[in-house]
Amino acid sequence: MAIPAKLTRCSGMVMLCLFLELLLAASARNILYSVPEETDKGSFVGNIAKDLGLEPQELAERGVRIVSRGRTQLFSLNPRSGSLVTAGRIDREELCAQSARCLVSFNILVEDEMKLFPIEVEIIDINDNTPQFQFEELEFKMNEITTPGTRIPLPFGKDLDVGMNSLQSYQLSYNPHFSLDVQHGPDGPQHPEMVLQSPLDREEEAVHHLVLTASDGGSPVHSGTVRIRVQVVDVNDNPPAFTQAEYQTSVPENVPLGTQLLMVNATDPDEGANGEVTYSFHNIDHKVAQVFQLNSYTGEISNKEPLDFEEYKIYPMEIQAQDGAGLMARAKVLIKVLDVNDNAPEVSITSVTTAVPENFPPGTIIALINVHDQDSGENGHITCSIPENLPFKLEKLVDNYYRLVTERTLDRELTSEYNITVTATDQGNPTLSTQTHVLLLVTDINDNPPLFYQDFYSIYIPENNPRGASIFSVRAQDIDSNENAQITYSLVEDIIQGAPLSSYLSINSDTGVIYTLRSFDYEQFQNLQLRVTAQDSGNPPLSSNVSLSLFILDQNDNTPEILYPVLPTDGSTGVELAPRSAEPGYLVTKVVAVDRDSGQNAWLSYRLLKASEPGLFSVGLHTGEVRTARALLDRDALKQSLVVAVQDHGQPLLSATVTLTIAVADSIPDILADLSSISTIANPEDSDLTLYLVVAVATVSCVFLAFVTVLLALRLRRWHSTRLLQAAGSGLEGMPASHFVGIEGVRAFLQTYSHEVSLTTDSRKSHLIFPQPNYADTLISQESCEKKDFLSVPQSLLEDKKEIFSQVIL
Repeated sequence: MAIPAKLTRCSGMVMLCLFLELLLAASARNILYSVPEETDKGSFVGNIAKDLGLEPQELAERGVRIVSRGRTQLFSLNPRSGSLVTAGRIDREELCAQSARCLVSFNILVEDEMKLFPIEVEIIDINDNTPQFQFEELEFKMNEITTPGTRIPLPFGKDLDVGMNSLQSYQLSYNPHFSLDVQHGPDGPQHPEMVLQSPLDREEEAVHHLVLTASDGGSPVHSGTVRIRVQVVDVNDNPPAFTQAEYQTSVPENVPLGTQLLMVNATDPDEGANGEVTYSFHNIDHKVAQVFQLNSYTGEISNKEPLDFEEYKIYPMEIQAQDGAGLMARAKVLIKVLDVNDNAPEVSITSVTTAVPENFPPGTIIALINVHDQDSGENGHITCSIPENLPFKLEKLVDNYYRLVTERTLDRELTSEYNITVTATDQGNPTLSTQTHVLLLVTDINDNPPLFYQDFYSIYIPENNPRGASIFSVRAQDIDSNENAQITYSLVEDIIQGAPLSSYLSINSDTGVIYTLRSFDYEQFQNLQLRVTAQDSGNPPLSSNVSLSLFILDQNDNTPEILYPVLPTDGSTGVELAPRSAEPGYLVTKVVAVDRDSGQNAWLSYRLLKASEPGLFSVGLHTGEVRTARALLDRDALKQSLVVAVQDHGQPLLSATVTLTIAVADSIPDILADLSSISTIANPEDSDLTLYLVVAVATVSCVFLAFVTVLLALRLRRWHSTRLLQAAGSGLEGMPASHFVGIEGVRAFLQTYSHEVSLTTDSRKSHLIFPQPNYADTLISQESCEKKDFLSVPQSLLEDKKEIFSQVIL
């Protein structure tokens, strides 16, 4: 068994002494075994128990073990079988290299007897190694002028096996120029050599590839190889040669910079510097050299500047190829440039007119235009055009010249400025175009009169307007420009009611504002017709007129005017008569009033403000008639006093009042007696009542006769006026209703009263007889008379009548 690892150093020394003693006493007989190399672990080597005369189980009991010094244990004992077996794989070449015989020695120790038995195991070689060369590939250089018979030593092969398993022979692959010669040395190794058999030609075959094989004698045979590369070294015996005598290519002019356009190729069968061909330009124009670049090693020609068909259509050049030894060759190169549509048409304005009057005739030349394109063919064919919606056209002349002319008369008021776009387009693919602009101003002539915004104007102003007030503004427009559009305004002079229009109105010549120069009175006239002229400052000046109607609006500035009863001028009070026998509704008198205003301002209404006997009399609201409201009684006073108010409907309301005195009596003597008594009470000093009464009766009769005469004259005059109006046509047409007296501004009724009066006189008394009164309404209409006629005639009669009655009362 093995010695424990934990024994002390002293015990180790003791054991060593015992071992040496046993070794000296041991028998000199060796036990020899053999085993092939590379056997597996545990392979049988020999029956050590049998050879020692022991039983297998005794090996462990007697402490039998292997002892060796300084060597890895290659073998071990199998205690069960008593056999010597391998402890691992054994490599003979590792143990013994190339020794002819490989023996491994060790001892077997029988520990209980302290005996040692030497053991030798021979490791039998097997062919487990292949012949090998130091290099996998060898390269030799031989000049192509090397003479045949030249020897080139080849490397040795090496085989780690021995005997027949070692390297036995060499073999060289077939090559007509080389052969193998193996020299055997005095020590036995073989020395292979390669012998040149025939001359070499690098241009024919520059490199020769051979394989040298080394084989052993084992079974099976193993062999190793080395590749041999023989490079034939060139000599400069061949000049370069181009593949073509002339190279041609066509490229478009818009190729990008650095594009490979062409590649020349020259070959030289020599090698190395002798076959290295470089390229260069030869006899080339310096401008061409600036455009193209030649790769001196590849022969590639590229452009370093843009190509321009318009400058060069063909670029000729010569390329030279030269090898390292100075031999050269030349070839011509032609690069044709193809035109592309890379130039837009050029447009230039040779002559141009910047402004023309609008009345220039068609065909007026505006501009002379020249177009040009540097391209060729269809790329340089140009058409010129302008927009179709313009009053111009292009006329083609020679040598790509065009002239721009007017096609119709221009109108500045429609278009005062034209920006004419002239487009020149070529026929290339894709098409290119260029635009230029011609700016043309159309100058104005005075061909448009001022125009008012309306054909007719109506102006409404209230009467009593302040003087100098602006009442309206007219405005005209002239579509011309500058002084041709500067407008001045003026009034067309006219005569109105005997006075010039300029005394009524004025106009601001610059602004067209109309001002009043006086205050208007609706009762004087209701409207004015005038015309305004607008005139420009052109040469000759142009003008236009517009009509204006100025309507005066009525204001309630007139109080009602009472026409009847007429107030006496001497301060007396007028008297109306009413018989005591009057029934209710008896028409006593009528208050007649007019208003010089119109419309609502002239609508009059009547009302009783005050009465001495309330409830006895009533006044018609719209008629002004004073009637009895009830029958007269004896107790009613002879003299009744009424206050009647007349009021219009304007804003503000205006009114007038009249005081009526009504005498109540059944007969003339009664009224005289009553009047006498009233007069006596009122004025005891007055004693001439009878004389006044007689005078009053006579006056009344005269007034009545005069009234009848005037009435007949008025009838005749109305008939005559009607005839004149029919002859004159529309003499009174358009006359407003306010020119006539009427209720609600349309009609007026005057009620005239007539009494049949008889005067009886004797020595003692005189009296008046009042028969049953009658009355008639007389219509004063638009066709019968005017307001001034009515106011002139009846008022004088009524004043006379009221004066007579006042004298009677007095």
